[in-house]
Amino acid sequence: MKRSEDRKPVEAFFEGALWHTRWAIIVAVSSSLAAALLMFYIAGVDTFYLLEDIGKYASMADMTERSELRSASVAQVVEIIDVFLLAIVLVIFGMGIYELYISKIEHAYEECREASRHLLSINSLDDLKARLGKVIMMILIVKFFELAIGMEVDNTMGLMLMAAGVFMSAAALMFTERAQPPAAERPERGSE
Repeated sequence: MKRSEDRKPVEAFFEGALWHTRWAIIVAVSSSLAAALLMFYIAGVDTFYLLEDIGKYASMADMTERSELRSASVAQVVEIIDVFLLAIVLVIFGMGIYELYISKIEHAYEECREASRHLLSINSLDDLKARLGKVIMMILIVKFFELAIGMEVDNTMGLMLMAAGVFMSAAALMFTERAQPPAAERPERGSE
């Protein structure tokens, strides 16, 4: 590696400019966090209206109406979980790329050491991809659950397809967990 005094002025200027372009990542960070806040808002409003609808559940005399409301409510809860998971993906992505390309979030390590060790244990782009992959996997499983709730199983083939979907979801979770190294092998953030 060249010392700074051994570099030509043009080379030093270009490398400095190149290094400072990393600040463009702020656009991705702020956009990701803004989108996450929007997703939290949407899920919060959906939860409020779901609670309002559920308030009518006990006063319904007709069992058919109650059954329909129960099914609709369960599907709505699954959708809300899906939106919350998407918001979490956006937060992890925003914080992760900030830490990878801009700077360590000092406040997290000073105020919330335990939480930052779990949330911000991203030391490379591969760590970020692995963390995002796990949350995206959960979104897909929740989406499968949402579709499975509304699925009419009225023949053997439908039952076999449902069972295959459940098996593949379980296998995907198992392989996702096995792909991650045990906690003892992972480098701890801050020990760098």
